[in-house]
Amino acid sequence: MPVSPGQRSHPTITVLHAEDRPPGIEGDEVRFATDKTLSDALPGTEVLLVWDFTSDAVRHAWPAADTLRWVHTASAGVDRLIFPELLDSAVTLTNSRGVFDVPMAEYVLGLVLAMAKDLPTTFAAQQRREWRHRDSERVAGTCAVVVGGGPIGRAIARMVTAVGMRVELVGRSASEGVHEAGALPGLLPRADWLVLAAPLTEATRGMLDAAALAALRPSARVINVGRGGLVVESDLVDALRGGHIAGAALDVFASEPLPPDSPLWDLPGVIVSPHMSGDVLGWREELMEVFAENLARYRAGEPLRNVVDKTLGYVTGGT
Repeated sequence: MPVSPGQRSHPTITVLHAEDRPPGIEGDEVRFATDKTLSDALPGTEVLLVWDFTSDAVRHAWPAADTLRWVHTASAGVDRLIFPELLDSAVTLTNSRGVFDVPMAEYVLGLVLAMAKDLPTTFAAQQRREWRHRDSERVAGTCAVVVGGGPIGRAIARMVTAVGMRVELVGRSASEGVHEAGALPGLLPRADWLVLAAPLTEATRGMLDAAALAALRPSARVINVGRGGLVVESDLVDALRGGHIAGAALDVFASEPLPPDSPLWDLPGVIVSPHMSGDVLGWREELMEVFAENLARYRAGEPLRNVVDKTLGYVTGGT
């Protein structure tokens, strides 16, 4: 059933969580569920808050969603929620767009500086009490090709521009300051830094494959803060092992947590982080503020913010 005016002022809300429950949500109308109990909690639920946005439980429990009207995810990406049954339903899907933009942009800039200034080598030498002087790289004047024309990609573009980098921003379609996706192959040879910040959709899945990697300069580095599925990991490993690119900083992976036997842990020039680029102090509270505002709108029968176009897999426009 679609969200429309006249919703109940106290809808039944189910929260899908893992170890930690979201802060500041309670009441007689609130149910809490985990992967194992979601199917039991969904009957009679109008609103589903997907706090554990790494879970696939919604897909598996969907047959029990008999009265569901609205699903909200505590993430910007919605790829785990784009499955046929939800797509074909009238259930409204919203995300937490806006919470992670600046933190992720800061993280990308930090990774750029860490690699250009060779900070991993400095930290390792410090642990060995080894004085090892060397030259580092200049960041100003280098080119970043940023894939993802939404708020996160634009925030990254602003952040790296502030330190003198040139940016080529790539989105699904062309707009002012943004290249269309079809322009990416021609931009890859220019990239000193290829930054992936796009949503995972059928159009972007596996976009960084052997052919795309071959188009990069040997001195180029890849940064992925989008989704692991944007990259064909075996092709990336081959490119790194063969010296076809200089390095990579990866915050997201095809399988998370990254398996202990993954070669990415040990490859030279690779920085591995545990899907944390947008997670800063207070992020949980900010996520709940986004949900609380939309819940107030739902209760008042007002249009929701951050409504996802389910056919595209992301929010379009400004709301």
